[in-house]
Amino acid sequence: MSRTFQYITFYAIFFIVFFGMHLYVYFRLKKLFAFSHPMIFFCAIILLALSFPVFSLLEKFFANTFTMILYTMASVWLGILFLMLSALVVYEPVRLIFKTDSKTTGIVIVSIVLMVSVYAIINAMFIKVKTVDIPLPNLDRPLKAALLSDIHVGTIHNSDYLKKIVDKTNALNPDMVLITGDLFDGLGSVNKNTVEPLNNLEARTFFTIGNHEVYYGTDRVENVLASTNVVLLRNEVTEYKGIQIVGVDNPSRENQKDNPVLQELTINRDVPSVLMYHPPAGLEDALQAGINLQVSGHTHSGQLFPFTLLTKLYFPKINGLHRIENMYLYISPGTGTWGPPMRLGSRSEITLINMVPET
Repeated sequence: MSRTFQYITFYAIFFIVFFGMHLYVYFRLKKLFAFSHPMIFFCAIILLALSFPVFSLLEKFFANTFTMILYTMASVWLGILFLMLSALVVYEPVRLIFKTDSKTTGIVIVSIVLMVSVYAIINAMFIKVKTVDIPLPNLDRPLKAALLSDIHVGTIHNSDYLKKIVDKTNALNPDMVLITGDLFDGLGSVNKNTVEPLNNLEARTFFTIGNHEVYYGTDRVENVLASTNVVLLRNEVTEYKGIQIVGVDNPSRENQKDNPVLQELTINRDVPSVLMYHPPAGLEDALQAGINLQVSGHTHSGQLFPFTLLTKLYFPKINGLHRIENMYLYISPGTGTWGPPMRLGSRSEITLINMVPET
């Protein structure tokens, strides 16, 4: 199956589900509020259903301030829609048990969704710092690594957001910075000025390819990063301050579970090793290769409830520190957001990993 056909199939399914969500919200709200002019509301729902796919294409191919505003508004609506759909689904069994006034119920549901949406937008603006201690064998001295992932620089998260991350990272005084993919969003205009704040990172910075870099184009990514001090690791191993840092590209196949690239790399088992791999996958391959610590992202920890629950159905481990036999895995919930600039049930994070000698 060709990649083009896979993309067409994926987006076709996405749009069908997306329009279905809008229709469900329309029919449920129509019954709750008994609109006197339902066709006006129906037309509004259709326009909203078209907003995200249409404005995404406009922002991708004709990026400017106007399309940026339209895409941002459509992304916020996407988040509100998910929350509205969730609230109405919860309401379905309730209405079968309790008799309530439809219009009053509708007002309560819409009000709650709007208040929760405002909270989710505000929550996404703040970046927390989380510190974890991880023992590594054969480590001579303690080292600190600042882990960033899924920043999604592009339309919504621009150079100002990146500068904010750089300032918070420098304040932690790490020995190194690890960016495990999806630095770029794939939409919007990104150039040397956009990523210029990366040059202010005081620690040596390593970066590996995520799925959104593939969408954006890895050649374009390399060209933009050429103006920075960021070290791009593409299926290679480098040593820094006594640690092997292994960078492996996002897998070529969607939903790939293994990491066969590790079999082609030379990894010294007598030297501590940290693997940067965007998805939290390929753990068996990492174990066999002698990796001590794998750092990943990709999951966003679900980002927006109820996806915080649904993501666990696909990724059993979606966030935080895990021990797999004699290897550690740390999954970042992401330092930015994708799609809706909202977080509910998750937080944007910079992780300070204290690597200490194993005792």
